[in-house]
Amino acid sequence: MELLTERLILRSWKDEDAQSLYEYAKDPSVGPIAGWPVHTSVENSRELIKDVLSAPETYAVCLKEDNKAIGSIGLIPPMESHTQAADNEIEVGYWIGVPFWGKGYIPEAIRRLQKHAFEDLGCVAMWCGYYDGNEKSKICQEKCGFVYHHTEENKPCSLMGDVRTEHFSRITREEWESQ
Repeated sequence: MELLTERLILRSWKDEDAQSLYEYAKDPSVGPIAGWPVHTSVENSRELIKDVLSAPETYAVCLKEDNKAIGSIGLIPPMESHTQAADNEIEVGYWIGVPFWGKGYIPEAIRRLQKHAFEDLGCVAMWCGYYDGNEKSKICQEKCGFVYHHTEENKPCSLMGDVRTEHFSRITREEWESQ
């Protein structure tokens, strides 16, 4: 499936995206704050496309001008959610390469996935989390209408092998419709 915004194409990840993925995911400013290790090679990125980014409702964030992957966004089903999402709720997760920070691309992508989740998938709420220290993610969520809900302390971050504090925000379908 492909979802479009004014400036972006949200599409399935492809094997040929491995070089672009590695280019942005090797930066230590990106993955660790989001809970995953830096990518170590193009082959590592290729494996992650196959094993992780090929999940349903996971999209490469691409600029319309060249369709090159510059980040990722995806919907996480309730059984895989980082918090206790109900069966008719969903979680969104995202990241974008450092050269594209501060340009509004991720809020634009989130708003498109909110529309998809609420209108196409029939979800009644969407969750989003961020780890302590990830102020950019917190601000992004606020821009997209998410409202702080709760904090979970001492959460294992298995991919990084540590324990963290995670803050969760939420937006209901009604809140989204009234924006």
